[in-house]
Amino acid sequence: MPLAQVADLTAVAIALGSLTVGAAAFWFLERTRQAAANHRREDILRDAEREAETVRKAAELAAREELLTTRSELDAANNLTRDEQNQRATELDRREHTLNEQQDGFKKRERMLEGTQKNLAERQKVMDSREVELERVLHDEQEELYKISGLEADAAKDMLLDRLERTLKQDTGALLLKHEADLKEKQDEMAREIIGMAAQRCASTHTSEMTVSTVDIPNDEMKGRIIGREGRNIRAFEKTTGVDVIVDDTPGVVVVSAFDKVRREIARLALVKLIQDGRIHPTRIDEVVAETEKEMDAHIKRLGQEACQEIGVNDLNERLVHLMGRLHFRTSYSQNVLKHSLEVAVITGLIAEQFGLDAQLARRCGFLHDIGKAADHEMEGGHPAVGAELLKRYGEGEEVVHAAAGHHDDIRVDYIYTVLVAAADAVSAGRPGARRESLERYVRRLEELEALACGFPGVRQAYAVQAGREVRVIVDSGKVNDREAIAMSKEVAKAIEDTMTYPGEIRVTVLRETKVVEYAR
Repeated sequence: MPLAQVADLTAVAIALGSLTVGAAAFWFLERTRQAAANHRREDILRDAEREAETVRKAAELAAREELLTTRSELDAANNLTRDEQNQRATELDRREHTLNEQQDGFKKRERMLEGTQKNLAERQKVMDSREVELERVLHDEQEELYKISGLEADAAKDMLLDRLERTLKQDTGALLLKHEADLKEKQDEMAREIIGMAAQRCASTHTSEMTVSTVDIPNDEMKGRIIGREGRNIRAFEKTTGVDVIVDDTPGVVVVSAFDKVRREIARLALVKLIQDGRIHPTRIDEVVAETEKEMDAHIKRLGQEACQEIGVNDLNERLVHLMGRLHFRTSYSQNVLKHSLEVAVITGLIAEQFGLDAQLARRCGFLHDIGKAADHEMEGGHPAVGAELLKRYGEGEEVVHAAAGHHDDIRVDYIYTVLVAAADAVSAGRPGARRESLERYVRRLEELEALACGFPGVRQAYAVQAGREVRVIVDSGKVNDREAIAMSKEVAKAIEDTMTYPGEIRVTVLRETKVVEYAR
């Protein structure tokens, strides 16, 4: 065989072998791949079955837990409902028992009432029979007396009535004298009680006024600018404002002095503006003072309006409102006159309410009684006459005009409101702390009064009331008897007289009470 054919056959054989090997290898790889895929499929199926089983078990477990939770909630709700039903049943039983007891009590009371009515009816019958018998006996005795005296019935009646009339006249005179004395004592006591109650219910501030005002300055260099070259600034300021400016060695302060509080306040405000502005010379002083006077006029009007609104006085003339505002800058024995007028108005209204009078009209009379003090330097006469003239001029009623004219007993009193205003004016002026006494001294005196009373043995508490005109001492009933309480009131009063200084008199009231408490179940 030729060599070429052998080579071809060899190549063909090699190709066939390669194909056979390749086919076998492909078949083997395919079998291997299929086996791996089958194995992986089985693993996935097993994992899916396990996961499904896990999910099923978790769902079953959650369902069981939810079932248990729902069952617990239902059991709790059932128990709560059962407890509520038991409580309601118990409450119903208790109420039924109470109603039965009340019904038995009512029946018992009804039986007692029937027995009482029966006894009363029997007693009434007995009383009626006795009354008939008494009338018969009296008639027989009267007939017997007529026979013994030898007088006719008419003559005997006339004699008896004449003697009875003389006796009654004597007794009536004595009774009238006694009742007049008792009535006067009760009237005085009632008047003191009403005025004291009104003074106690009126909670006004205690005022103390001065005649100087201080103005703070940033530094002592400002004092030289206030004085000016050769004193021209301070002279121009004093001439324009009508006050005295005192510049001394006191650091950081300039004093403004004047008896007219309106002028003093205008000067103080103007000086504060000049210091803040820094331009201090005569022309600027005139401008600032004029501006401040306009502001003060508006401020006075606003004060009057606020006072009217506070006390409830409406439809007041604008001129009267302005005059009432000026009273804020007027003092009487160191007492602010506007605040005094407000206080008098409140006290007058309270007293009028006690007497059943027109409280609104009473407050108006008390509020305007001192308005003459705002214009007494412009008109001739005392402030009562000036105030009455102003009130009459601006259309106020007769009661208001008369109260202003007569609250100091200058004229004959024609209206009850004038008397009330006079009483309230005296209370306001004479109460502790109103004049020549500061708030601190007044409070300290009340504290000393209570402390003095509490210092006695057996005292539980002490209270100063009615503006310090009465002290009420509460004692321990187990430590102090009635006789010791009487002696204690005298001892407290004596101690107050010996150790304290006060206007008028102070009433000492010792209270002793035994309180016993018991409960019926």
